[in-house]
Amino acid sequence: MAATMKKTVAAEDVNVTFEDQKKINTFARNTNRMTEFRDEIEAKKKSLQNLQDASDDLMMAEDDTLLVPYQIGDVFVSHTQEETQELLEAAKEQLEHEIKNLEGKVLAIQQVLGDLKVQLYAKFGNNINLEADES
Repeated sequence: MAATMKKTVAAEDVNVTFEDQKKINTFARNTNRMTEFRDEIEAKKKSLQNLQDASDDLMMAEDDTLLVPYQIGDVFVSHTQEETQELLEAAKEQLEHEIKNLEGKVLAIQQVLGDLKVQLYAKFGNNINLEADES
């Protein structure tokens, strides 16, 4: 992020009240939670893509009588292709549901952060930086 010099007379002296500090702490906590949720969404999207790839590969298999090992926890269980396809579809639906829930949480946090930004910038102006570093 590039820093720019602004010609200002002097930074205003603004007292930070206990309520202001609570808002700043809430902002920081929610920013961290949102980052964690976004990382979790990306991991789940990768898992979803892996399940989709496995499903596609399974559809291309020519031998329908072949048993396919499917991992459940630490154990591989052999299923028919049809059963394995059903398990893959169920796992994909579950992941899609989890991703939607996480995206909903991110949206809710973004609304809270937006409200806090307005309140904190209104009081502190340029004396506070609430923008995330993109480095």
